[in-house]
Amino acid sequence: MQRRAFVTGAGLGLVTLGLSPSFLRSAVAQGLPRARRGKVLICLFQRGAADALNVVVPFGDAHYYHARPTLGIAPPIKRLTTAAPQGASVLDLDGFFGLHPALAPLKPLWDRGLLAPVHAVGSPSATRSHFDAQDFLESGTPDRKSTVDGWLNRFLATQGTCEACVPATARVGREVPFRAVAMTQQTPRILEGRATTVAMDSIDGFTLRGGGGDAAARIEALYKTGSADVVTGSGSDMFEALKVLKAANPQQYRPADGVSYPASQFGQRLKQIAQLIKADVGLEVAFADLGGWDTHVNQGGATGQLAARLTDFSSSIAALVRDLGDRMDDVVILTMSEFGRTVRQNGTGGTDHGHATAVFAIGGSVKGGMVHGRWPGLAREQLYEGRDLALTTDFRTVFREVLTAHMGATSLDAVFPGFTGSPRLGVLRG
Repeated sequence: MQRRAFVTGAGLGLVTLGLSPSFLRSAVAQGLPRARRGKVLICLFQRGAADALNVVVPFGDAHYYHARPTLGIAPPIKRLTTAAPQGASVLDLDGFFGLHPALAPLKPLWDRGLLAPVHAVGSPSATRSHFDAQDFLESGTPDRKSTVDGWLNRFLATQGTCEACVPATARVGREVPFRAVAMTQQTPRILEGRATTVAMDSIDGFTLRGGGGDAAARIEALYKTGSADVVTGSGSDMFEALKVLKAANPQQYRPADGVSYPASQFGQRLKQIAQLIKADVGLEVAFADLGGWDTHVNQGGATGQLAARLTDFSSSIAALVRDLGDRMDDVVILTMSEFGRTVRQNGTGGTDHGHATAVFAIGGSVKGGMVHGRWPGLAREQLYEGRDLALTTDFRTVFREVLTAHMGATSLDAVFPGFTGSPRLGVLRG
């Protein structure tokens, strides 16, 4: 390997992370951030438009079954009733709404008051384009394509770090290296902006490879024999970045007793988010996404394509909550999807692009054990454009409440410009 070629490659790697070499050098020089417990927000994006009506099932609305004769999930099994096989029926929440049976790992969170679904929520934009709808959701400015940054980044840029949570020695100016981390290959739209963020496919994947286990040490020794401009350049900073992540012991991490994450990419990314939280590196915002929700064909009901995706989704989240244990008192998990799907099933056993959807808020500060939001009904005259679940809650109402009540946000006009808001839903306590 040529020394200068390595320097160039290492520098590009840091650009991908969204951190400048000088930023990382200063951060490491001051020591790895060891934060006292601060508040953490974990955002999980279901890309592809998740079918809210088969996720949080309105089994109490008779129109649901008329619209979905084969895709509808059977109502909850009552005592002495054999109308549906065990495990294939809705998991009853409140006598009207229930969870898809594949979401069984989340039911204990509902029982403990940690899970709060919000139904009929979404963007007021009429678009049914995945690209536009995801852009509007992540920018926080529906129907405004000129917005250059994401609402999570604007929150980070305007709020500043928590003085009580991050010691002064962990700062580089006002920055903390791992304040915001996306477990993605590229920085997601929601985190684009002027605040520093890190995007990585995996923690242990951010390492030097090749030539055996001591390859990194050999290359570092090579740098120490070079000229000063090479030693202090981007290659040197790459090693410092590796030291920061190595301090979190990614290869040695063990979840809490009895916790097993799914082997899926999504499950392993949530495992690494738990690792960063437990490592006390000053993490405030984490992001991960999961695709595969665009179920136009062969969606399935209690089993099938959607059920398989929900199994991974729920099992991964449940493992994360169990792994974090009492740290969930300081954590909120917020799920989102760009829009919902049509009320009626289509001719290919699926559903098409719709309008309103459902989100989950999970955490110790969540007012769980109830479904939030106003239910609009599924009668034809109640549907949006005669085909979709109508919107009754703007997604910014939910996101703003989480930022305010959980993260202590104060500059909401900057985070969601032009949004005058609506009454607080009470998804979070306080």
